[in-house]
Amino acid sequence: MMFGTRLAAATAEHGPLCVGIDPHEHLLQSWGLPLSAEGVREFALRTVAELKGTVAAVKPQSAFFEQYGSAGVAALEETLAAAGEAGILSVLDVKRGDIGSTMAAYARAYLDPASALAADSITVSPYLGFEALEPAFELAAAHGKGVFVLALTSNPEGAQVQHAQGTEGSVAGSIVARVAERNSLALAEAGEREGLGPFGLVVGATIGTAAHDLGVDPSGCGGPILAPGVGAQGAGIAELRTVFGDRALTSGQVLATASRAVLGAGPQGLADAARRLNAALTELR
Repeated sequence: MMFGTRLAAATAEHGPLCVGIDPHEHLLQSWGLPLSAEGVREFALRTVAELKGTVAAVKPQSAFFEQYGSAGVAALEETLAAAGEAGILSVLDVKRGDIGSTMAAYARAYLDPASALAADSITVSPYLGFEALEPAFELAAAHGKGVFVLALTSNPEGAQVQHAQGTEGSVAGSIVARVAERNSLALAEAGEREGLGPFGLVVGATIGTAAHDLGVDPSGCGGPILAPGVGAQGAGIAELRTVFGDRALTSGQVLATASRAVLGAGPQGLADAARRLNAALTELR
């Protein structure tokens, strides 16, 4: 089953919210946990346990685990395994992007089911050349995994690359077009005429009218759209409508991501915080 199909089923059942697992130091402290790999492990596993049956997906941010060395990576492995056991799809936020054998190694690390770090989907960066991501696309398609390609991110610095104009229009627009081509091919190979393909985009929920101003329609990618920035970063229902329009939101194409808005409620309150936010997002559908 293609990742897009799996994600559509998960969001139909549990709503369009993805909770980011970002164990910032201040969150660890507020939870009464040590600033260590063990603290991160407890934080992440508790989050997954509390969210079971509540959300469609979780998004562990790899960097917060990696900073604690091998013990932190081991905690990430446990977190991904726990999400799978809980029936929650995982979006591993690693933003990898390289060329040749290096990208192939990254793909095997995160998309090969034989790897302890395998996730249901990952984020990747296309800025060493879109075609350099081919190993990730191939392995994802082979194993029913997903790939979210950075397109229009919410950080201000991203604009100098993503908004740049070339002979085919903006860089972001070319990424959307190439992802759309990949999804069309994937759907054709699967004998399907409609539905979400396995390859998606990362489009920040806080970018305002940037996509419209560039003449870019993220919903045209034919796959899911990961939209970080909901909640503490400032995006709400109105901001999501501005960025994506009602059609993309009501179709279930947008996977809205919140981290601090949920995790800040603490271990006893995060499930309720997720339910409330999910309910607000579900009303759009």
